[in-house]
Amino acid sequence: MRIMIISSSPNKDGLTAACEEQARLGVTEAGAEAAVVRLNDQNIGKCHACDNGWGTCLKKNTCQVTDDFQEYHALMKDMDGFIFITPVYWGDMSESVKAFFDRVRRCEGFKKENQFLLGKPVICVAAAGGSGRGCLSCLTQFERFIEHMRAKLVDIVGITRWSREYKLKDIYNASAHLAKLPTEGQRG
Repeated sequence: MRIMIISSSPNKDGLTAACEEQARLGVTEAGAEAAVVRLNDQNIGKCHACDNGWGTCLKKNTCQVTDDFQEYHALMKDMDGFIFITPVYWGDMSESVKAFFDRVRRCEGFKKENQFLLGKPVICVAAAGGSGRGCLSCLTQFERFIEHMRAKLVDIVGITRWSREYKLKDIYNASAHLAKLPTEGQRG
């Protein structure tokens, strides 16, 4: 099984990074392959709403803005599951994951077949390191994305600096569980 872990924090030593590491460990120690993508290390810009809002994303299911998005969007096709991890900023996802999701949603949301996330298992993690507030509203945005992409929501995890110790274990366990789920061809 191949699991893509998409993390979106500029802080490589913070709570979000710890969540990413536990997800990676859970996946790999369960015997699956983890493809880790740190969005803040990539050149992925926002959607330009080309051609009156629907350019090649609607017509060809590709984005015409040329940057690193194309590489990671293409990789999604070969994944069996996903783990999305974001810090909570202002009660919402990070700007880098919002930009990535906006472009994925436009390229994948109207596909008639072979949609890259359709029915695939997903875990979403919202890491609120500062005040600890905003996890629920952030997770609600994740849930909307998962619904639009018609993916299978396996778990949502809100973690704060106060719940770090036990929630990191939850992320590890959830990731190991996801890695052991049947792949798309094996699902009934």
